[in-house]
Amino acid sequence: MVNLRSGPVDRSFRVEVTKDYLVFAAAHFVVFNEHEREPLHGHNYRLRVLAEGALDQYGFVLDFSVLKRMGRRFVDAIDHRVLLAARNPRLAYREEGDSVHVQYEGRPAYVLPAAEVVMLPIVNTTVELIAEYLADQFERELAVAGYRNLTMLEVEVEENAKQSAIHRRRLFAD
Repeated sequence: MVNLRSGPVDRSFRVEVTKDYLVFAAAHFVVFNEHEREPLHGHNYRLRVLAEGALDQYGFVLDFSVLKRMGRRFVDAIDHRVLLAARNPRLAYREEGDSVHVQYEGRPAYVLPAAEVVMLPIVNTTVELIAEYLADQFERELAVAGYRNLTMLEVEVEENAKQSAIHRRRLFAD
């Protein structure tokens, strides 16, 4: 860790980003336990991301613009889409032409335009797992970009005002 002033070197700093453009509107449905699922519906989600770590040689944990650019790219990829859980054992998918056919427990549920569907590598489209999925995206790109000074990443996804889920994980630095 770079110590830019006298004092302890085990200091940690956080940067946090949430912007009006870090939002996405998406439809989804959640599969509950036993034989129950909610109807297809949508939310206007909001993303917040926080990174913690040591300062670099220039006094930054991470430039805000890095998180903003990544976040915008990630939300743009799922904005105005139907989010489906690719790893849910009670759901089956079949592409036919320009459509995705969704089956729930072996019965037809939906036929959706393929261009409007995003298959997420998760077991359910809960806000918790959407937050974890987005954290995976951030972690992967931050690692590739060489931000090894980061020790923690927190991603919050809000699906309604005052209703959100937070995924937090330890990162690269020891």
